[in-house]
Amino acid sequence: MPLRVVFMGTPDFSVPCLSEVIGAGHDVARVYTQPPRAAGRGQKARLSPVHAFAEQAGIPVVTPPTLKDPHEQRGFAALEVDVAVVVAYGLILPKEILEAPKNGCLNLHASLLPRWRGAAPIQRAIMAGDTETGVMVMRMDEGLDTGSVCLSERTSIERDETAGELHDRLARLGADLVVRALAALERGSLHCTPQSAEGVTYAAKIDKEESRLDWGCSAREVHSHICGLSPFPGAWFELDVNGKRERVKVLHSSLATGEGSPGTVLDGDLTIACGSGAVRLTQLQRAGKTPMSAVDFLHGVPIKSGMTVS
Repeated sequence: MPLRVVFMGTPDFSVPCLSEVIGAGHDVARVYTQPPRAAGRGQKARLSPVHAFAEQAGIPVVTPPTLKDPHEQRGFAALEVDVAVVVAYGLILPKEILEAPKNGCLNLHASLLPRWRGAAPIQRAIMAGDTETGVMVMRMDEGLDTGSVCLSERTSIERDETAGELHDRLARLGADLVVRALAALERGSLHCTPQSAEGVTYAAKIDKEESRLDWGCSAREVHSHICGLSPFPGAWFELDVNGKRERVKVLHSSLATGEGSPGTVLDGDLTIACGSGAVRLTQLQRAGKTPMSAVDFLHGVPIKSGMTVS
């Protein structure tokens, strides 16, 4: 028998999951998402991706700024749902919300818990050089991603895979996993296991200040930094262009051979020396410009072997 569900999510990552829950025949009584935010040059209020998708699907949407308000809590409880599905919602769920659904709240998290609890698990996994990650459905409690794990799916992280590419893969894997969890819940066979107390790490929100490249690190560390921050906010370095200092984002790179003083350009293909080894920059973006290949970048910004970047 289909479940009566509240879906709580906000960004693009959440949309495939909402789509699959609807497609599986469950009754989505309401969607909770973050309020519209000003965006773009005109700073017009823009609906979240989940909000826009839910409206197209004809599902009622609410956008409370907080769930700590007793009035909001009573309204949530009045929905009398079997379960809440939470995917990158962005608001803290107080105890009153967590306990309102008949079967509690199930959260989809994009890491292999307890590794990378917190806000940026996809980026942090790549930046740390992890070779494996995954998605997990857990039964939420009042801690930060500390709930018991019900189902999981593992996947490798490819050597040159960016956070954006991994994000899209995990969103699809996660959507399937949530539907499987709901099916098990319907059957009364969803069993959850407490997380290990060992191996806990935290995926802090990405600070823009940490996105600057440090060529003194090893090539593998520089490459992981580039991949983990692509496409947003983008790892960057500075370069002298026509006598002016310009910030350049690096969106794709690969490991290369070569040695030299960190930050030195080693050839005409944008191979840059690191603390050990080198990386080849393959896609870049100048300030105010669209992303471009290294070949196209070099047409507009002549960079010769022996130059240094910082």
